[in-house]
Amino acid sequence: MANSSTPVLVLKSSNHYGLGVLRSLGRLGIHVYVVSDDSRAPAFFSRYCRGIFLRDIAEFTENSVGDLLNIGRKIGRRSILIPTTDDGVIFLADHADALKERFMLANPRADLVRSLCSKKEMYYLARKYGVPTAETVFPESREDVLNLAKNTTFPIMLKAIRSWSSKRRGQGSVVLARTERELIKKYDAMEDPEEPNLMLQEFIPGGDETIWMFNGYFNQSSDCLVGFTGRKIRQWPAHRGVASLGICLKNETVEKTTKEFMKAVGYRGILDIGYRYDARDGRYKVLDINPRIGCTFRLFVADNGMDVVRALYLDITGQPIVPGLAPDGRKWLVEDLDLASSLIAYRRERLSLKEWIDSVRGVREMAYFALDDPLPLLGAFVHDVGEALILRHEILNSLAFSGGQ
Repeated sequence: MANSSTPVLVLKSSNHYGLGVLRSLGRLGIHVYVVSDDSRAPAFFSRYCRGIFLRDIAEFTENSVGDLLNIGRKIGRRSILIPTTDDGVIFLADHADALKERFMLANPRADLVRSLCSKKEMYYLARKYGVPTAETVFPESREDVLNLAKNTTFPIMLKAIRSWSSKRRGQGSVVLARTERELIKKYDAMEDPEEPNLMLQEFIPGGDETIWMFNGYFNQSSDCLVGFTGRKIRQWPAHRGVASLGICLKNETVEKTTKEFMKAVGYRGILDIGYRYDARDGRYKVLDINPRIGCTFRLFVADNGMDVVRALYLDITGQPIVPGLAPDGRKWLVEDLDLASSLIAYRRERLSLKEWIDSVRGVREMAYFALDDPLPLLGAFVHDVGEALILRHEILNSLAFSGGQ
């Protein structure tokens, strides 16, 4: 990198991918700052964190624009702003014109960002452009669910259309229902009748190994300058969450489908997208699209060190990008999440000690531990202790979820 003088501000960094941004860019000598509402964020422990801004940004408001501009002035020069959450990327897209005084953004269209973050709008967008998806319906009331349940094949997935909205209410965003009674019970527990936010999606059979991912960076012409594919080995929560252990593998179908889809819709910026392979018809069906940095982005690192965050930095600062190749077999692990997922699988007698050892053999990078930056692992431990009750709740849910598969 010829020029590393432009600072970066990471918006919300209570997760491991915020830490990943710090390390990826900090190792190149780039000054990276963090704004978060969580004082226990592991990123705050990193040697690559040049400054911390604690702000109450659980929900973005009009005042958040002024707050971010003030932070930009304190940094002292125009910076690149990188969001890590759906509500964050929507907020930045909506207020890009006001924020450009102090920040540089990848600048995806606000209407497109909202469509991709909404599972409902994403579903119809995928169908419009011929991208395979799981069959999905969108009930607007409890009566709709009761009527749909009579003609539904179980098990069935119950998902939040806007995942950030369910998280604010302390709700999970994905559950499995095996019977009509269980579906109604979970619908009643999760839905807000005043603001319907749930959809019913067919359950595609198969294990975690059927989940494929694409990470890429698209320039202002919607050309993919850097793109990687891989699949999940384990998830947390078990069978329905984010990757806790992943592996880089070439998948030309997933890569081609994604590039053509994003070119057709005119997407710009970092993209994280997930598919599930359906053995019943031999197609890869899109599950989620994140128009932002994804939690697994440090799984996808090329042989020259390139990842999607570095690609964004180089492109925005007008520097050339050499994509490199992600070696097949590269593995990446999230320590606490994969431990929990492995224990669930072990308890269900679906993972032996030998199988676990084989699965983690070849891990090249971990989410929290790094020899050159060890303290965030302590930060993650402190954070997990504070989230112990939530973790216990997720373990119980995962045991119930995996019991019927």
